[in-house]
Amino acid sequence: MKVRKQKIFELSKTWSQKDRTASEGYVGGQTFMWITENNLTTNDYQLGNGLLEHILSAPNLNAAFKQVKRNKGASGVDKMEVESLKGYLVTNKDVLIKSIQMGKYRPNPVRRVLIPKENGKQRQLGIPTVVDRVIQQSIAQKLTLIYEPQFSAYSYGFRPKRSAHQALRKCQDYITQGYIYAVDMDLERFFDTVNHSKLIEVLSRTIKDGRVVSLIHKYLNAGVMQKGHYEETYEGVPQGGPLSPLLGNILLNELDWELEKRGHKFVRYADDMVILCKSRRSAERTMESIVSYIEKMLFLKVNRDKSQVATVKDIKFLGYTFYRLKGEGRLRIHPKSVTKMKTRIKQLTSRSNGWGNERRKEALSQYIKGWVQYFKLADMRKLLEKTDEWYRRRLRMVIWKQWKRIKTKMANLIKLGINKYKAYEWANTRKSYWHTANSFILSRTVTNDRLRKAGYVFLLDYYESVRVVY
Repeated sequence: MKVRKQKIFELSKTWSQKDRTASEGYVGGQTFMWITENNLTTNDYQLGNGLLEHILSAPNLNAAFKQVKRNKGASGVDKMEVESLKGYLVTNKDVLIKSIQMGKYRPNPVRRVLIPKENGKQRQLGIPTVVDRVIQQSIAQKLTLIYEPQFSAYSYGFRPKRSAHQALRKCQDYITQGYIYAVDMDLERFFDTVNHSKLIEVLSRTIKDGRVVSLIHKYLNAGVMQKGHYEETYEGVPQGGPLSPLLGNILLNELDWELEKRGHKFVRYADDMVILCKSRRSAERTMESIVSYIEKMLFLKVNRDKSQVATVKDIKFLGYTFYRLKGEGRLRIHPKSVTKMKTRIKQLTSRSNGWGNERRKEALSQYIKGWVQYFKLADMRKLLEKTDEWYRRRLRMVIWKQWKRIKTKMANLIKLGINKYKAYEWANTRKSYWHTANSFILSRTVTNDRLRKAGYVFLLDYYESVRVVY
């Protein structure tokens, strides 16, 4: 087989990732651009003839490095930051690649991070080292090319050119067709309970290069560091690494094709899935049979307390819920999503965070625009009108608190058009900040237009500029 000659990585000292410290190899220099690469065809490496070489090729590793750098993120157990990654790889890349090719590479354990969830519980994240993130990203890039053609058309999560909005639109189509009962399936702690043996079995059906399967297996078994203590991992795919979403999709693709084989209408986004039926009886039968398949064939656990059969207006999917209007499927925001949004705005308009006005405006603008962009498919004009009234009241409360002294309050009220008598009366009021924020005196002075001109973004204004017209 013809080998294309390229510049190769500069030689470096012998290296083992488990033995290195955070300070080793942090030197400047050009990016690690070249590596000997076999010129193999796509069919060859799909069959297993040199997939690892394609994963470790110069273009693929450089693309992975750039992606990890763009993503930034926290450091792993070795405390190496993304900013130090380039210098480290320039110095140590050759030995790193050789150790992977010879099967001697051992990934570091992931660093356990706990993220609060809406229900008061905590989600476990596993943060790999930045070097491991580059390797995982390089594996994910090549495996994505192989698995994308195999994935179901009804799977939308963590896939190129697919989005949550597309998943929601598909649900709308089904509801318009009369599929108004839903099997709302909740997989209990999916990423934490993936069965390693089952996942390796599924991977081995397609990936015939045993070195790649072995490398992935090492990542699954790398273990966890939490509060200075090492824990072995016998199950699960740690959330936090570039490879985890793809591995989750590869395993759940088994479920997708089983559902398609049975003729079900469904939509899946990562481990969030809904199956749509035309009758409650059909939905209940589907729930029973699919739960059995998931637990017996995929060795996953279904949370029966959270899984349910219900009409589409009673489920939550990707933050939305559904309804029908004149036979057409429509979208609303789920009440829990509204509560979460108001909680966040309340935090951003708090006077106790020590922020100045400019920082507060910027944070509110970013959050509101991002939130509206995600939920713009929903019918929510009235909801946003009401929310904006509450939001503006909070802004007026913040401003009233900022004026603090009676003299300042009186001077500002007069400046904004209130006569001296009324300004004196309200400057001396003993009513609460929240009560005063809803008074005519602040509505007439700190007007909606003045708030807009000051740089505050309102939900309805932004929604009207981006909303989707049916």
